[in-house]
Amino acid sequence: MKRTPKDTAESARIVSRRGLILGAGMAGFGAILAARMRYMQVEQADQFRLLADENRINIRLIAPSRGVIFDRRGTILADNEQNYRVVLVKEDAGDVDEVLARLQRIIHLPEEDLERARAEIDRRSPFVPVTIADRLTYEAFAKVAVNAPALPGVSPEVGQSRIYPMDQDFAHIVGYVGPVSDYDLTEGYLAEDEDPLLQIPKFQVGKTGVEAKLEHDLRGQAGTRRIEVNAQGRVMRELGRIDGKPGGDVQLTIDGALQNYTQVRLEDESASAVVMDVQTGDILALGSAPSFDPNKFVRGISVADYSALLNNDHRPLANKSVQGTYPPGSTFKMITALAALEAGVLDPGESIYCGGFKQLGDRRFHCWRSWGHGKLTLTGALEQSCDVFFYEIAERVGIENISDMARRLGLGTRHELPLSAVASGLAPTKAWKIENRGADWLIGDTLNAGIGQGFVLASPLQLALMTARIASGKAVEPRLIGSLDPAEDRPEIPPLDVDPRHLALVRDGMSQVVNAQTGTARASRVVIDEMRMAGKTGTSQVRNITAAERAAGVTSNEDLPWNRRDHALFVSYAPIAAPRFACAVVVEHGGGGSAVAAPIARDIILQALYQGTPPLDAYPTSQHGTIRSRQEKLILRDPSTFSDGRNRA
Repeated sequence: MKRTPKDTAESARIVSRRGLILGAGMAGFGAILAARMRYMQVEQADQFRLLADENRINIRLIAPSRGVIFDRRGTILADNEQNYRVVLVKEDAGDVDEVLARLQRIIHLPEEDLERARAEIDRRSPFVPVTIADRLTYEAFAKVAVNAPALPGVSPEVGQSRIYPMDQDFAHIVGYVGPVSDYDLTEGYLAEDEDPLLQIPKFQVGKTGVEAKLEHDLRGQAGTRRIEVNAQGRVMRELGRIDGKPGGDVQLTIDGALQNYTQVRLEDESASAVVMDVQTGDILALGSAPSFDPNKFVRGISVADYSALLNNDHRPLANKSVQGTYPPGSTFKMITALAALEAGVLDPGESIYCGGFKQLGDRRFHCWRSWGHGKLTLTGALEQSCDVFFYEIAERVGIENISDMARRLGLGTRHELPLSAVASGLAPTKAWKIENRGADWLIGDTLNAGIGQGFVLASPLQLALMTARIASGKAVEPRLIGSLDPAEDRPEIPPLDVDPRHLALVRDGMSQVVNAQTGTARASRVVIDEMRMAGKTGTSQVRNITAAERAAGVTSNEDLPWNRRDHALFVSYAPIAAPRFACAVVVEHGGGGSAVAAPIARDIILQALYQGTPPLDAYPTSQHGTIRSRQEKLILRDPSTFSDGRNRA
């Protein structure tokens, strides 16, 4: 087909239009390149100049400040202190062994620490900083900083580490922190925690107690810092920083001064004591003795020190106040009494005869007084702790009602507290025995349970809660975490599901235990009327007494090895007229509750009532010399001196 001049002109116009579009596109692209080149070469010249000569930018995590833990008065119980340390990045170090050898010539590094560091370097990513030494003196820290050019990949850093100013007093409550371990990340409570902070070597996390249970609240959120390093791995400067979020502070309901007194008063016993506000459930003291220094675990406890703790037969690492479970002995008799009263099988004024034993078939269940107590009402049976009386009413009411009452008063139930291994104890039933022992429940089991022996188990915390509920008539719950906000409202506590008349009858019996002439704890009474105490003694056997031994004469506790002696227990509340505090004391293998546990509980509860050393007038005159001597020997500390001036009171 022949092209016309018109077609030729049209084609030329199309080509010109395309050329213009293409030219404009090329010109625009060129302009963008020119602008980008100007931006990089002029406006960003300084930054790229810094990146020259093989310089690199690293992003490193900044560990946040861990939250501070306070007592109810604002005294610091767990704080942070400055920690001078040295870290190494394998990727920047080159010959790690050579760098470590140079570092060892500058500061003292124990061989075992170096081996541990080498193992950590091999395990970790080459870009992750590994702590080589921490808790350095400032002099050693300065030496490393001055010699940094000769130590590629090595950086001196200032971090934070945990410190517990109250030493042993709060070890079992606050717990302690330690470096995050592989077990923590794979099988422990951090197994599903993806926080990048946990990948920082030697990052401290809670291991026990409140530190572990409130780990996420206390930890905070990581910050980041952008740093420039040269080809030798030396940090040239910090280019930017985003601070992390500090961990939240936590306030406990514990009274630091009372906790200190409780720990000191327990002295060298294997024992525990719990003090509770009967109106609110606030735990004011949670003592467990012997204790240990949690600071040793933070700094790295020696093999010798750890072995000494593990091999101590008094078990200093265990928090006996919540982990320990014991047959409650006669402290359980209030539960049996209330179960019988509520079930209507015991009349409040009824008398039961005790001749020294109760016959059940061909078996005798003995009273602690072999010749018996004669006829007693409930208050008299509590006052003199008559076993036969409670055998009789236990048989009447049955184990199901007894166990139900035990749970109503806080036993046989695990209470949710931010502490390690809180025990639930045991309020046994017929079904429990079939399931766990493969045997039917016997009437003899009920009789034993009625006096707090047999299968019944309770922790000191549960015994204190039981006493608080009896004293207040309220269904209080144990409370360990307070609030930094004094205006925070608390929910109203409902009344206990027990007839107030029955509670009053039991309280009267507990008052008689301490204040009546024949009360089992009369020697531990408080003589100032407005401070008088009510309580109940308990002695729980840890061995069986055979018929042959009973016939020949029961071996006294003093003649037995320590670990075969009875446990001594005492529960109490005061003042009788307007109850404020409940206290439970358990002394492992201490012997009799009246002789060993009751005096300790009396002293602790008086300390709570007076918020300090009570006057001698609170004690019987005959005991003034002994009490004065004890008060002079007890070395207490003033918690306010350990607050570093930062109390939140």
